[in-house]
Amino acid sequence: MAKSRTYDEKSITVLEGLEAVRRRPGMYIGSTSRKGLNHLVYEIVDNAVDEHLAGHCSSIFVALEADGTALVEDDGRGIPVGMHEKGMPAERLVFTTLHAGGKFDDTAYKTSGGLHGVGSSVVNALSTWLDVEISRDGQIWHDRYERGKPVLDLEDGHLPVLGKTRKTGTKVRFLPDPEIFEVVRFSSEDIASRLHETAYLNPTLKITFEDRRQTPAVHSEFYEPDGITGYIRDMNRTNEAVCPPIYFQGSSEGILVECAFQYVNEFHESVLGFCNNIYNAEGGTHLTGFKTAFTQVMNTYARDLGILKDKDPNYTGADVRNGMTAVISIRHPDPSFEGQTKTKLDNQDAARAVSKVTSEEVVLFFDKHLETLKQVLSCAERAAKIRRSEEKVKTNLLSKQKYSFDSNGKLANCESRTPEKCEIFIVEGDSAGGSAKMARDRSTQAILPIRGKILNVEKASIDKVLANAEIKTMINAFGCGFSEGYGNDFDISKLRYNKIVIMADADVDGAHISTLLLTLFYRFMPELIYEGHVYIAMPPLYKVIPSRGEGEYLYDDTALEKYRRTHKGSFTLQRYKGLGEMDAGQLWETTLNPETRVLKKVEIEDARMASDVTEMLMGNDVPPRKAFIYEHAQDALLDV
Repeated sequence: MAKSRTYDEKSITVLEGLEAVRRRPGMYIGSTSRKGLNHLVYEIVDNAVDEHLAGHCSSIFVALEADGTALVEDDGRGIPVGMHEKGMPAERLVFTTLHAGGKFDDTAYKTSGGLHGVGSSVVNALSTWLDVEISRDGQIWHDRYERGKPVLDLEDGHLPVLGKTRKTGTKVRFLPDPEIFEVVRFSSEDIASRLHETAYLNPTLKITFEDRRQTPAVHSEFYEPDGITGYIRDMNRTNEAVCPPIYFQGSSEGILVECAFQYVNEFHESVLGFCNNIYNAEGGTHLTGFKTAFTQVMNTYARDLGILKDKDPNYTGADVRNGMTAVISIRHPDPSFEGQTKTKLDNQDAARAVSKVTSEEVVLFFDKHLETLKQVLSCAERAAKIRRSEEKVKTNLLSKQKYSFDSNGKLANCESRTPEKCEIFIVEGDSAGGSAKMARDRSTQAILPIRGKILNVEKASIDKVLANAEIKTMINAFGCGFSEGYGNDFDISKLRYNKIVIMADADVDGAHISTLLLTLFYRFMPELIYEGHVYIAMPPLYKVIPSRGEGEYLYDDTALEKYRRTHKGSFTLQRYKGLGEMDAGQLWETTLNPETRVLKKVEIEDARMASDVTEMLMGNDVPPRKAFIYEHAQDALLDV
């Protein structure tokens, strides 16, 4: 191993101002993909929602402009513009300094989603330019930034004034920096879904959204006076309800707890958690408090009613939540999250508060609604019976095939047993699998060939899923088990590979195989995706060999067209119809070598939307699938 250069006082780098954000954007917005790009809009919207929570904002307007900019406007109090003790206008301090804002002052905001106080400054740092108009004190104040730095001169120590107004509020318009982001086109569908979600969580807030990139512009208004009860109805609109939505709220330890849940005739659960309007994709202590308390209450009722006998074991948490759709929303004065993107709540007092409110309010409801209680307990009893029978099936099926380290036509494992260093490539076909086994780095790369298209798990029963040879092989190879509607045997800590890479041909059949695999992971091993372990390999479509100079791999038709426009002279074009056409050297150079390969990381931004789309595209209901395909046909890239 080569030694590093000298480490002395000259090696210490101090990043001034917002330079740290531009240097390491992923630390602040999660990634520089479209998910991170959309996150810029959410940061500004969340600031406006905080004004609403403080009682000073009733409407928010969001627009995506044809020039690539995003606009967020609210009717709150307007960011303060007076001179701060730091020697600059308060607005400029908010947009240029990390951890500056009203979120740290208990008198300004009792609860806030933006606890770190970095949202506005991060958006500013990652934008080519950002423009602010603030209406307050009878004036319209103006400021502008370029890549995080102010470009307007102060006028007698004050921000420039554009005119007079009787309104109050803040308008922010910004253009994401293409030097930072992999893509700079916002996802209208994802942003609209997030805004609609925010409206459900704030029943008195009106949010207007326009996508002006389309002609005519797409206009949507989100106003949900029924709150999270309406949210539950919306999520269950296509399912057969067992009972009407159940709603309760309460407070404990200064934390406001709001919950709605409903049971449907489906063998899965969907429990979403929010803290101060922020969706916590990985859950957290508030969900733990709800699940623990609800399970205890339902087991107590089951024994009191004689459904569970003295000799019977308690229902598991998965049993009592089978068929449940729930939303738990809390308002916390001092939330603590794991990471700036706030995917997991970490406050222990949140668990206590939610547990206390749930224990009290659920009992109050079911004591008055005995028939509804019996309907819910019947769901738990049915789930428990199926779980016990499926445990026998799982034991019998999975015990027949043990994880092995040989490459006897199946898994060609790597030599390392350190999961952080290991990666497994799922390859379709004997030809591609053989080339991959020859090309790989045996020390850290495992190859798992599969034959053809695996089972579509969205349409299959659990016994058929577990009987499928290819699926059993993957479950055993990964080492962490799997989860499904009747129980949860999945343990992410036992995962043997840090990266699971789907390696399929760049054609329609390859895309179908990738989709089937992703459906399997999402429905039975979702933590693999949520924790960032699933990737899709991007093998090149072409290799161009010029008459002079080095050959070059091109990954799509767009790259080929660009090459044709910019390259002078003749060249030979080689088209790869499949991975099996590459020899071991080419496969290593293009798809396996960590130094040169291109991998797409699979991420889920909106769990509710992901579940709905998966059910629509992979399920049995044909008309909605056709409608979705027609609507999104223009988004597809066709390989012709």
